[in-house]
Amino acid sequence: MPGPAPGELTFVAPRGAKKPPRHLADLSPAERREAVAAAGEKPFRAKQLSQHYFARFAHDPAEWTDIPAAARGPLAEALLPDLMSVVRHISCDDDMTRKTLWRLHDGTLVESVLMRYPDRATMCVSSQAGCGMNCPFCATGQAGLDRNLSTAEIVHQIVDGMRSLRDGEVPGGPARLSNIVFMGMGEPLANYKRVLGAIRRLTDPAPDGVGLSQRGITVSTVGLVPAIHRFADEGLTCRLAVSLHAPDDELRDTLVPVNTRWKVREVLDAAWEYAARSGRRVSIEYALIRDINDQAWRADLLGRLLKGKRAHVNLIPLNPTPGSKWTASRPEDEAEFVRTLQLHGVPVTVRDTRGQEIDGACGQLAATER
Repeated sequence: MPGPAPGELTFVAPRGAKKPPRHLADLSPAERREAVAAAGEKPFRAKQLSQHYFARFAHDPAEWTDIPAAARGPLAEALLPDLMSVVRHISCDDDMTRKTLWRLHDGTLVESVLMRYPDRATMCVSSQAGCGMNCPFCATGQAGLDRNLSTAEIVHQIVDGMRSLRDGEVPGGPARLSNIVFMGMGEPLANYKRVLGAIRRLTDPAPDGVGLSQRGITVSTVGLVPAIHRFADEGLTCRLAVSLHAPDDELRDTLVPVNTRWKVREVLDAAWEYAARSGRRVSIEYALIRDINDQAWRADLLGRLLKGKRAHVNLIPLNPTPGSKWTASRPEDEAEFVRTLQLHGVPVTVRDTRGQEIDGACGQLAATER
């Protein structure tokens, strides 16, 4: 049996754990036709099912009026099983930010966040239940890794969000999703095959997939260098976001423990390769933590590392987790950090801090349910 692909971390499922049921979104169009034939139906039904799931968001077999009534139940059982159920939605920002807590088929909990802005709608999705990267300031990292999500479990978060926008469940009238960020629970590149499969399903033209643009998708990583190189070989135009959080190895070894394996310069070199291959600017994610990584000299070092590179810094005021010693930087320190980066000619923005009232940091809502 072949081992894990480069950059893909091994995961041992708990004893007795069941795999997620096979779902349409796990399969390529050819595999869907084979599965439909195995269920005793004509292969063209696979395209009809894909149309219902990816384009119409019609999950109820009663809505599949182009499929014989007697065939709907068997096809739903074979290819569109229930993967996950909503535990609850919580909202803030005048209901323009909605966080969803999902319970998966095995009782595992994951989260997604739908954020609507005047000019766009963005979803932040999870790729793992929990996370094995052990970053001490992150609620998900504190919880540890439960398991990888299947491709379909990832895709379904987005499909449900798109249905919610279409049906006007988020204020502002019907809308279409414009951006997806893999910045929810988990390290996306540690679940490489399923995340890549999800990107393909989301960007394949309808009815084989959702038909979104790769340029509207951002994939975050703490810096799994072999997986970044592999990602660069895929021919994608997604944006890569590197969760750096410190420009020096001494501090980053503590904040992002995987840095003990791949150092800052190795991570950035891999990111520059991805930028060159994809034609996309890399987003450097940097959570500002009071008196930990927000000193002006660290901003200067970061500016020197990024000067002249195809990069944009996204400063993130830390969304504190309950009981944590970590908290957001003082406004004056944040402003000085921004000014120092700008002096180096490095583009920088401060992320809009949405969702603090609803346990907005990834993993907080799931932690309250445990």
